[in-house]
Amino acid sequence: MIRVAIYARFSSDLQNDKSVDDQIAFCREVCARNGMTVVLTFEDRAVSASSAKNRPGFIALMRAAAARLFDVVVAEDMDRIFRDQADYHAARKELDFLGITIHTAPGKVTKIDGALRALMGGMYLENLALHVRRGLEGVIRDGRHAGGRAYGYSIVPGSPGELVIDDAQAKIVQRIFARFVAGVTPRAIAAELNADRIAAPRGTRWNASTIKGNNARGHGMLLNELYPAVSSGTRCGWSRIRPRANGSRELIRRSNIELPRRRNCASSMM
Repeated sequence: MIRVAIYARFSSDLQNDKSVDDQIAFCREVCARNGMTVVLTFEDRAVSASSAKNRPGFIALMRAAAARLFDVVVAEDMDRIFRDQADYHAARKELDFLGITIHTAPGKVTKIDGALRALMGGMYLENLALHVRRGLEGVIRDGRHAGGRAYGYSIVPGSPGELVIDDAQAKIVQRIFARFVAGVTPRAIAAELNADRIAAPRGTRWNASTIKGNNARGHGMLLNELYPAVSSGTRCGWSRIRPRANGSRELIRRSNIELPRRRNCASSMM
């Protein structure tokens, strides 16, 4: 009996989650036609193949291989398993040592074919990253928002990067800044919002990190340039907050920073 481990993966949460189930069903058909018996299945959902280290399913597959629990790995296509040459060669060396072969729909994957497919997969990812980067640069150049959904704003349908102020959430943003400038800590502000049963950005409870964020990464409402903005014509100046001797804080506004024209500055929010 030839024991088979099936591996399935899809790379984005924008893709159909049923893709993994379809891949497994397809691989079972391949195994049945070739007289092989499926003993294990492994999967990674919404995970890129750019690195094996970030794929729990693949890591489990290699551990099972080391334990000699199967004889053949079957996947719909090579790019489901590898899109990085280093990962391919490292895994292939270990699988060859264990006597485990890799099969896809056309049949057994040779060393040369596998290496070429891994090379092509790596080139695809590099090219994709370049196009994504260029697209984001264009969005920023046009003065549009290149990030994800921002609390206090709504996305304009059919206009990527265009934001409009959500009046209800804008009042919460104003409240957060007003309380912080008055000297209230982010932890206390979060407790007040939770006590008033105000939904947090991700639908859970408010916490200090959501408000304060991380100075190094620029995360959090108080550090987000979308919020403390003042507008004058085509100029947007970002604010900063300076502590006072009495424990309160002063909102310092600057309007001498040249930035690309933004269709929707946050001036009306503040």
